[in-house]
Parts: sequence; C-alpha cells; structure tokens
Amino acid sequence: MAGETVILAYSGGLDTSCILKWLLDKQYEVICVLADVGQQEDFVAAEKKALKIGAKKVIVADVKQSFVENYIWPSIQMGLVYEERYLLGTSLARPCISVALMEAARQCGAKYLAHGATGKGNDQVRFELCAYALKPDLKIIAPWRDVEFCRQFQGRQDLIAYAQQHGIEVSAKPATPWSTDANILHISYESGILEDPNTVAPTNLYEMTVDPLTKAPRDPVRLVIQFDQGLPTGVKDLASSRAYTKPLEMLEFLNKLGGSYGVGRIDIVENRYVGLKSRGVYETPGGTILFAAHQDLEVFALDREVLRTKQVLRDRMADYVYNGFWFSPEAIYARRCIELAEQRVSGTVTVELAPGYCRAIARKAAEDVGALYNEQLVSMDVHGGYVPQDAGGFIAINAVRIREHVRAFGAYEVPKDDK
Repeated sequence: MAGETVILAYSGGLDTSCILKWLLDKQYEVICVLADVGQQEDFVAAEKKALKIGAKKVIVADVKQSFVENYIWPSIQMGLVYEERYLLGTSLARPCISVALMEAARQCGAKYLAHGATGKGNDQVRFELCAYALKPDLKIIAPWRDVEFCRQFQGRQDLIAYAQQHGIEVSAKPATPWSTDANILHISYESGILEDPNTVAPTNLYEMTVDPLTKAPRDPVRLVIQFDQGLPTGVKDLASSRAYTKPLEMLEFLNKLGGSYGVGRIDIVENRYVGLKSRGVYETPGGTILFAAHQDLEVFALDREVLRTKQVLRDRMADYVYNGFWFSPEAIYARRCIELAEQRVSGTVTVELAPGYCRAIARKAAEDVGALYNEQLVSMDVHGGYVPQDAGGFIAINAVRIREHVRAFGAYEVPKDDK
C-alpha cells in the first residue's frame, strides 16, 4: 500500500516512535496525532522527534478540557470503578483520543489508523472499537499483531535496540524498562520488573504523588466539594478559602494537593478484557478525592433500592468503559439510567486529606433538592413519628423464612470452641 496515508496514534514514546519508523519503511505516508490529555509532555520536542524520524505531519490535539468535561466528569457522576479499585484513567482517555484521531483521519483523507497497543492488552480493543463506532470504513494497522513485526520485535528490549540502531531518542532504558501512560487523571505503570506481581514497585517510580510515609505533610487539610446532579461543580480549600469552579482547574488543584499527601496510589492485579491477568501501578490523586466525595453524597442522597440498582448499572458501565465500549448502545443506555438516579445527588461534601488517604467527614444536601436523611426520624432522643412496636412485626415476617429453613433441615450448627 505504498503512498497511502496512515494516521498514527503517536505518544513520542518507545513503541510509537519505532512503529513510525517501521511504517515509513513500508512506504506509508504517516501523519502523527499526539493527543494532549494532560500528560506532562514536551509536545514541541515530540513533534520535532516525529518529523526527524520522517513523519509527513504532526497534529498536536489539545483535548484536555474535553477529556475532563466529557469523560472524567461523567465517570465521577456514575461512580465508575473497575473491580472495586481502578478508576479507569487509561480506559477513559481512549475514547477521547479516538475522537481526535478520527477527526484527523477525516481532515487528511486517511484510510488507515495505526496504533502501538500491544497484542496482549486492552488498548487495541479500545482504540479499534471506538474507531469502528466513529468511522466504520477505517482500516486498522496493528503492528503488535503483524506477523513480520512480531518476528522482528519480541518486546521492549528489541525496540530499545532498534531505536538505538536508528538514532531514535527514547526515555526507556534497559535498566528500568517499565511502561508509563499518563494523563490529567492518572499515571499508570506496567511491564518490565513490574510483571512479577511479588516485586515491590521501586520508590522512584511514582511521579504524581509523594511518599505518604516520609514526605507528606503531617497536618491534615480540609476541602468542600460541591456536586450538582452527581457532577462536580466546585472545590473550596478551607485553609486558603480559595474556590475553583472550572472542571479542568478543579482537577489540577486536586491532583496537586492530593499528590502532596500521597493520595491515590494503588498497586493491583486486574483482569484484562482479552483474558489475561496483569499487574498495574496507578496514581490517581484528584480522581480518588472526587470519587470518595461523590460516593459519600450518593449514599446520603439516594433511596436505598435506587442506590442498589444504580450500583449494578455502575459495575456494568465500568466494564463497558474498561473493555472499550464507551461508544455502544449498552453504554449509552446504562449511562442514561444512572443519570436519572443522579438527579438527586446534589450538595456538598467536606473531605479531609491526610498522609496516604482521604475521607468524607461531613455532607449536606442542596436546599433546592431535599434530602431523604431525616434527623428527627433517626434520632435516638425522640421517636420522631417512628413506631418502635412496628419493628416486631417486621422482624416476625422476616423470621418466617429462617424458621421454615430450620423446620425443614434442622437447626443451624454453631462451631464448637475446642478450648
């Protein structure tokens, strides 16, 4: 396909820099799209690197604001967390980046999209499903699934040698060959020495957060976070009285403050969509603070059964996002259902940060929304309209099933203490 135009999802890192050179050797004309999703990247240097390697053109797409407002904020609203721990920092960035890639493909008349996602990972699925949803006629070039490419490159060590052979500057070194993916929500680390799940991640790995045991301030700090229908709308630092109301500024502030307290570090093994288990180390300071505050307000505001139903949809939606189905009918349906529940999740949450963690310590519903929390009804000092005698019937009805089980199968055995 000599002379055909290819849009390359370019990061400036080891994999995509080598893939750029490989595509050029295949006689493709390559246009690199570098999406700015808030990573600390020297975009000028990355552009120069791509052009030096031989790219026809480099498009730097600033999508930070879109990423925060159209992907991160809805994720906070929905309370998305994958397998109870991962806040989906990489997963959420992929549909946002894909939109920029498809816009570049349309503008440049490109028929091909190339990416550097590994054949063992989730990102190949995410990028390609998003691409097919947004531009169904696009053709994909996935070097890590190409027989010839895989024969030439077994992994990162071969790429490093290839880069050195062709004069391509990369940050990865043979001594510390872990892979990094960064954006304004998080930084993830994987591969290399991290592939052994029993190896403790080195202390110099972390970039967004300080060591909470040795470098975080000892005195806690408090914030008030405001939500409107589940979406963050304001953050106030109680120490300085400074307030932030723009989504991008709010997240930047929370990242800086949360990072200074070492908030948002996790080291996990997760289940990839392609069937493998992988080890990942993540830093998500601002997202962790927002998630904790939203979760607290949500339990406070929602009816119990609505909350339980919403949690089922949340878990399904987290799977959809992780697996690459942001643009899918099932994801649209789940999101709209959750948004209906979130109509009542408005108010403020006071959050306290201390070394290594954050917690909600107070909450208040918005006055124009109302609250299910009834202080008089729940008070231990007055009955408040609650009839204690009614609880006897409630317990009796619930005991029918337990008693019937004992009648049919005998009493429950209680383990005996050997002492």
